Amino acid sequence: MKIGILCVGKLKEDYFRKACDEYLKRLSRYAKCEVIEVADEKTPENAPEAVERAIKEKEGERLLAKWDETAYTFVLAIDGKQKSSTDFSAELENIMQSGKSRICFVIGGSLGLSDAVLKKADCLLSFSKMTFPHQLMRVVLLEQVYRAFRIMKNEPYHK
Repeated sequence: MKIGILCVGKLKEDYFRKACDEYLKRLSRYAKCEVIEVADEKTPENAPEAVERAIKEKEGERLLAKWDETAYTFVLAIDGKQKSSTDFSAELENIMQSGKSRICFVIGGSLGLSDAVLKKADCLLSFSKMTFPHQLMRVVLLEQVYRAFRIMKNEPYHK
């Protein structure tokens, strides 16, 4: 199984990098993981809606240029489906059993995602109705993917 994390921006804070590295190391027992980062755009303070939309579209074009057409793709979106950890694990297992050898997760930038990216998703996935910084969301996503594999393998993991 190959897991891709396609995201806007780099991890700037060392503590986010260390947390992601730890979960990527743990996940390596279960799947080959790859993080693909595309450049983010600088957002001017108090940018008008048209400027924000243009930024999302430009970042979206970069994401779509790296899109893996062979992968089942979850796009993280606040209006997506919310799942329990066990339901998420079962969904990943079903995808793998259906013959897909690649699963990709897409995380947008600070302004979110373009309509083109949202429409291309196989599944819109939400971790909460709350908004999280995209760097922190990468850590949370990796932890939940790791937890999903532990659940699949009936291995103990804290609840």
